[in-house]
Amino acid sequence: MINTRRRSTAVLIGVLAATTLTGPAPAIAEDEEPAEPPKVELVLDVSGSMRANDIDGRSRISVAQQAFNEVVDALPTETQLGIRVLGATYRGKDKKQGCLDTQQIVPVGPVDRTAAKAAVATLRPTGFTPVGLALRSAARDLGTGTTARRIVLITDGEDTCAPPDPCEVARELAAQGTKLVVDTLGLAPDEKVRKQLLCIATATGGTYTAAQSADELTGRIKQLVERAKETYTAAPTVVTGRAECANAPLLAPGVYADREAFSEHRWYRVPVRPGQELRASVSVALDRPVNPDHAVLLRATAADGRELVRGVDAGSGRTDVVSAGLRWSGTEDGVSPSPSATDAPVPATTVCLVVSNAFAPRPGTRAEPGMPVELTIDVVASSPAPAAPDLGRGWVLLLLLTLAGLLTGLVVGLLTRWWVATWRTN
Repeated sequence: MINTRRRSTAVLIGVLAATTLTGPAPAIAEDEEPAEPPKVELVLDVSGSMRANDIDGRSRISVAQQAFNEVVDALPTETQLGIRVLGATYRGKDKKQGCLDTQQIVPVGPVDRTAAKAAVATLRPTGFTPVGLALRSAARDLGTGTTARRIVLITDGEDTCAPPDPCEVARELAAQGTKLVVDTLGLAPDEKVRKQLLCIATATGGTYTAAQSADELTGRIKQLVERAKETYTAAPTVVTGRAECANAPLLAPGVYADREAFSEHRWYRVPVRPGQELRASVSVALDRPVNPDHAVLLRATAADGRELVRGVDAGSGRTDVVSAGLRWSGTEDGVSPSPSATDAPVPATTVCLVVSNAFAPRPGTRAEPGMPVELTIDVVASSPAPAAPDLGRGWVLLLLLTLAGLLTGLVVGLLTRWWVATWRTN
């Protein structure tokens, strides 16, 4: 799912009451409540393996410290940030004690940039890797509330302390309905680490990224922190699109999250009444390497398959998200049912929305789970665009064009004769 952005297209707000619709009641996205500040906690692995010098010729910990400093400097003012570490203090060999080694070094709240950077600068790689315990503790640090919260986990190794297994912890947090998203960043090209971090991210609707350079790590952390600012006002409702419109989920206005495989088509349905306008947008997060020739298409079709409108690109220049949006009015001819002569309510038209992508994975890129999709739906009173001037049809239009051509030719001829006469005289 995609929690996350200020969206690539404007967040569309509205509620369509299920009692006004015929047929099955649509899924209702959770209502937005007064927004809390966006909350993020960065969780950094400071275990012994972070001493390795294999990122741009530097140690993993020094690259992470530099990335943290740059992120703290660029932190949006309204974002509340916390920092938790694991494996940072215990230098002994007692695994039982070492696997309790996790501390919050910066509490979640408005950030004192100087104090935060000073706390990170003193870290030295030391002990074990209790990832599961750190995730559970970070969730407590962020607390509960009405808005989504984000954990960004940066680690170079597999959990060495299970239980608790970090995947199980992630599933446990997701099952609690705590609106918590965990994004993971891997600093080592290790298949076991990749699988574990992907499992953590998938369980909570987050993303996994392998960072192989200082620039990649810094850029990705900044993106994730920025995304927390953009999407914290609404935790999307999870839905599953279908392979055809007939059995697709019926959606009311709101924000929804899904996942879509490479080159897949996913269908959803939205009820629209005469005199109403459907506004929809979709954003797909590029949470893994894909070929540059990618695109997202959003289309609206009638129940019989006729295409009503297709969306246009609605990107904001970001490279980690591809978006599209569309508008369609329920007053279009031949689609909406005609108003009844009686006072009975006119049944809504079911519009089919299909999200398609042309993503192609790079060699070695994992195809599962699908790419995170965020779909925003709104239904409002239609606002038709002003009609263009009517130039007529058939013979009338032909006559107008002929007269315009003759007048243009006459003016050009007169100007040419004047210019030649003047040139000869001079």
